[in-house]
Amino acid sequence: MSTARQYELVYIVTPEASEQDVTDLHTQVEQIIERYKGTLDKTDNWGRRKLAYEIGKHREGTYVVETITGSGELMKEIERRLRVSDAVIRHLIVRVDEELRVADRTREARQTASARRRVARGLPPERQPGEGRGDGDQNDDMEGPEVQR
Repeated sequence: MSTARQYELVYIVTPEASEQDVTDLHTQVEQIIERYKGTLDKTDNWGRRKLAYEIGKHREGTYVVETITGSGELMKEIERRLRVSDAVIRHLIVRVDEELRVADRTREARQTASARRRVARGLPPERQPGEGRGDGDQNDDMEGPEVQR
């Protein structure tokens, strides 16, 4: 069973490659995505940039970043194709949906804990308008005659 997940693909093409070569490589990736019934969400060509360190004899490369939604089999096939391509210096595939899920889970846990603490203090679970932070009175606790500066 394969589930659709979101991945970020970054690949660096040799500086000798023309714009047509980069476009052809992108087209190959698109065809693989279509064959495996995935979706290409976003493509960002960063253009030619200096590498952080020399890779082989190359000091520069054309960076391309793509966001893809698809299965693990799709990403295995893309990785296999990029590995055998002579035009690609380096590539990296990162699963990003897990990070988004962890962030959502953390946010929900914080909201639940905050609601629990508020109820324990006899307050409504959600913040009311004009209460606490966000209404321009952030420094209520620090302002006033009783605070020594």
